[in-house]
Amino acid sequence: MLSSFVQGEEIPAIDRLVTEAIQSGRMPGAVVLVGQGDRLLHRKAYGNRQVQPDAEPMTLDTVFDLASLTKPIATATSVLMLIQEGKIDPLKNASFYLPEFGNNGKEAITVDQLLTHTSGVIADNSIRDYQSGVHQSWEKICQLNLVAPPGEKFIYSDVGYIVLGKLVEAVSGQPLEQYCAQHLFQPLQMNEAGYLPAESLVPRIAPTERFQGNWLRGTVHDPRARALGGVAGHAGLFSTADDLSRYARMILNSGQLEGNQVLQPETVQAMLVSRPVPPNGIRTWGWDRQSPYSGNRGKGMNPLAIGHGGFTGTGIWIDPESGLYVIFLSSRLHPDGKGAVNSLIGTIGTEAVKSLP
Repeated sequence: MLSSFVQGEEIPAIDRLVTEAIQSGRMPGAVVLVGQGDRLLHRKAYGNRQVQPDAEPMTLDTVFDLASLTKPIATATSVLMLIQEGKIDPLKNASFYLPEFGNNGKEAITVDQLLTHTSGVIADNSIRDYQSGVHQSWEKICQLNLVAPPGEKFIYSDVGYIVLGKLVEAVSGQPLEQYCAQHLFQPLQMNEAGYLPAESLVPRIAPTERFQGNWLRGTVHDPRARALGGVAGHAGLFSTADDLSRYARMILNSGQLEGNQVLQPETVQAMLVSRPVPPNGIRTWGWDRQSPYSGNRGKGMNPLAIGHGGFTGTGIWIDPESGLYVIFLSSRLHPDGKGAVNSLIGTIGTEAVKSLP
């Protein structure tokens, strides 16, 4: 691992944008990492990872609650691995693998529709449904009615990805966090990525908000993921920028990193296929490409670029045509929940594109 004291390369425009955003109170600090293939273009820590109760400077090895980056990086990638192994057919109904899920119209939902947020399930069911434990929470999800016919509407859905997390567990026979660790993070040497971060990492974790009198630091911010024990298909993943760069480089290199073939080239290609979503959006399996949620996409990125954002102030975009990837990690909710970085992530992506030869 690179030392946390190494400032790395610098794109001056990104330096200015992030510094101004910190000064205006949009977040207390951030880590920005930009690369093109195996070439590092920008890698720098800014501001503070914590401002209350005491200030702590941001470091390059800060660990962040990634929020919804969990969806593509942990859950969708795991589903793709199981598709690669022939254990999941994306065109089959999810209820083929999860029979208890197949009722109230949900029996017609395919795995593909869950991956692209076109399943018709609700965006988020009531937090009250999660207050009686993990087993009962799943029973509540299985009892839900559809809010739209499968395939007819794009509804960005945490519930859909909770279902995909359960699908990974049912098909693999492993808890989601163990499957991700064994099949994805360990082979990629993403040594500080995963669910339920170890106690040894807590001093380097950027806290989010205060909950029941304590700062959430190493405990997932998302209330439903927290109620599910910190492991869910939609949220719960923690990582550093350096580890995420290893994932991005693997995608850009047809599933291989440093001689280790984690995904087959055809699996990466399947991940990158444009999949239209109503009324006129484009998603891929797990990723955004063009939708109401792609406001954090840099201008000038190629049409095949994929990306995603996270509620806690995180974002990643990967452009397979230019080899560019942009990683922005902040804890914009700390300390008062009022920070805002989505447009900043897009502007940084724009400057990253401009920096290319």
